[in-house]
Amino acid sequence: MDGSLSRAGIGLRQPHRAAVLAARPSVGFLEVHAENYLGGPAAVAELEILRRDFPISVHAVGLSLGSADGLDARHLDRVAGLVERIEPALVSEHLAWSLQDGRYLNDLLPLPYTEEALDLVAGNIAQLQDRLRRAVLIENPSTYLRFAHSTIDEAAFLAELARRTGCGLLVDVNNLHVNAANHSSDPHDIDPLAWLDRVPAAAVGEIHLAGHAINDLGNRRILIDDHGSAVPPPVWRLYEAALRRFPVAPALIEWDTQIPALEILVAEAHEADRRRAEATMAGRREPVAA
Repeated sequence: MDGSLSRAGIGLRQPHRAAVLAARPSVGFLEVHAENYLGGPAAVAELEILRRDFPISVHAVGLSLGSADGLDARHLDRVAGLVERIEPALVSEHLAWSLQDGRYLNDLLPLPYTEEALDLVAGNIAQLQDRLRRAVLIENPSTYLRFAHSTIDEAAFLAELARRTGCGLLVDVNNLHVNAANHSSDPHDIDPLAWLDRVPAAAVGEIHLAGHAINDLGNRRILIDDHGSAVPPPVWRLYEAALRRFPVAPALIEWDTQIPALEILVAEAHEADRRRAEATMAGRREPVAA
């Protein structure tokens, strides 16, 4: 296997599948959305070929870990079947919900951070991990509203999930930047660097990087986590801070809308590798306290 989780990976999307199969680009690993591989054998057969040369990360988007109705057993079984067949290096999902009364909503919706929600999500994660027989990584979501009755901040909520369930964490630094900007007027606004310091470093198993859209609405600016552009400078800077805190967590470039040529996506992964190498060298140069 040529790939390595020590090098940045890319999200494998439909426009690039043929090119990746033909060219085997120089990236560390490939990440796929689980739900794109549940409908037919042809795509899974391609993934089985690619896993000979690349570690695979399976990133689910529809398990609805925040659902009060519990997990959809049929959907869980299908995801488990994919995981058993592909044997990915990483499996992840979002701290969000998308299922209500048996109907799936085309979004990753936020939940209040309360003790009740913590119990609910921890139970769903435990069920997921028991079914997969492995730990999963839980990703911090992008949000555009906050619940007034939340009693736990996000970093503490994620840390407690990791402590209770043994799950890992996926730190999306673009989501962290988006949330900090969107909620900057909130009295409980997010300090991204403090957030990074508060999540347990040992639990962080992956870092996501992406671009976002900027919408100016009169006297307010809203960032939208659309994964439709190159990683912008503030997200790169936050990634460098994350590397100091989580130096061995593999990085993944997400680009899901307005998808560019494969070469551009690979160049973004190489830029993530370059910044990791610089951070590693800087860490080696720091003096050791007596």
